[in-house]
Amino acid sequence: MSQKDKITIYDISRKLNISAATVSRALNNSARVSAKTRDLVLKTAKELNYQQNSLAVALKSGRTFNVGVVVPLINRSFFASVIRGIEEELEPKGYHVIICQTHEDADKEAQQLQALLNTNIDGVFISVSKTTEDLKHLEAVLNSKTPLIFFDRKKDLKGVSTVSIDDFKGAYDAVTHLIEQGYSKIIHVGGDRNLNIYEDRYRGYVAALEAHHLSNQNLPDFQMSSSIESGLEAVNQLYDSQTDFDAIFCASDYIALGCVQELRSRGIQIPQEVGVVGFSNEPFTSHLENPLSTVGQTPVLMGKIAAQVFLEQINAGKDSEPLEKNVVLKPELFTRSTSLKKEPLRFP
Repeated sequence: MSQKDKITIYDISRKLNISAATVSRALNNSARVSAKTRDLVLKTAKELNYQQNSLAVALKSGRTFNVGVVVPLINRSFFASVIRGIEEELEPKGYHVIICQTHEDADKEAQQLQALLNTNIDGVFISVSKTTEDLKHLEAVLNSKTPLIFFDRKKDLKGVSTVSIDDFKGAYDAVTHLIEQGYSKIIHVGGDRNLNIYEDRYRGYVAALEAHHLSNQNLPDFQMSSSIESGLEAVNQLYDSQTDFDAIFCASDYIALGCVQELRSRGIQIPQEVGVVGFSNEPFTSHLENPLSTVGQTPVLMGKIAAQVFLEQINAGKDSEPLEKNVVLKPELFTRSTSLKKEPLRFP
């Protein structure tokens, strides 16, 4: 359609025999327009294929209706699901989501945040890279009065809201489950504990052992990347060092999958000889030959709540004090065949 054929608010006003000002107010959800008139204007605008001028809307409202979501890796179901939650909450309100991935590179993270700020982004959602130590690029977002929301991975930064799950409890519940199934020599294969999520999962693992008068003092401690290869390597190291163990708690499902593969390749019976529990409830975990016990993180809900926190802050205005909320979601333990050594009780 050429520029001269483009539908304008004047076309809508002529069709409905109302003023262009009323059409404009209805399209911008003004309280000065009745619900009946607003619905009629919106219906007519859709019928005529009217599209608002995004630049004009941005100039008038002071918003671009674009938000950035920065994640370490896009090819993880967890992060994709968080993004889905953010989109489901914000798209009905006219927002568009720009997705960036850092590949766990702090320098790239800083570059992407600057690029987003250069587009006058309305808000930033971020799960930080495992190599992020210098916080200057995050402070730059705050200094620009742009809402910044951490989800899952976070840093200690005043004036920033966070949405996460209780990683400590998730790990505590998973290890307690293994103990209740009769396992006592439980190995922890975790991620880089410079990241809060892996530190909290490790603390939950230790606390569960101590609560049941067990110890990891003489057991090896693994800090590895979240990959299948890490799980394979960890199991190989355990057998090469002749470590006596009967269960493995993994801080990610990908590590757990690698552990299961290597155990099976050695002819180890799961869960009779070794139990395995992962973390994240990735989609593949319930479709394995031995479905994997794991801890769910409710990522879609995490995304929705992060978006709600953003909306609360953006609607308060740029001159308001930065909103600082700390929302902690409850994890869910999924017990499946890789850890169910004992038959569940059955009642007649």
